[in-house]
Amino acid sequence: MEFSNVILLAQQAEFPGGDVLPAEGPAGDNASNPLQSLIPMVFIGIIFYLIVMRPQLKAQKNKRKQHEHLMENLKKNDKVVTMGGIIGTVAEVSDDRVTLKIDDNTRVRFTRSSIQDLLADKTEADK
Repeated sequence: MEFSNVILLAQQAEFPGGDVLPAEGPAGDNASNPLQSLIPMVFIGIIFYLIVMRPQLKAQKNKRKQHEHLMENLKKNDKVVTMGGIIGTVAEVSDDRVTLKIDDNTRVRFTRSSIQDLLADKTEADK
């Protein structure tokens, strides 16, 4: 008996006069206008860009400018740290290479882009 009730609920309702209830409700058809469903998604995308992406892009741009400034002003006897974590003193600077003095008898050549940070500025700022 329950099975027949489910079938009746799934069918269109008929009224005693033979009228059939329309398939669409009185609210109209929202499926015919896809722009109405896209507007909230576009709005969420804009909010996401303004809150998350834009500040992150600005910070990356700022960091890139600072690193370029560091690379341009790198000179002999600067204490630096490489991307690999090696701390040394600049012994020689050429166009795209930097030679670091790591120990008394140890010198290693790196590309300029592998220099991560200048340590001398931090120690001078602390004093």
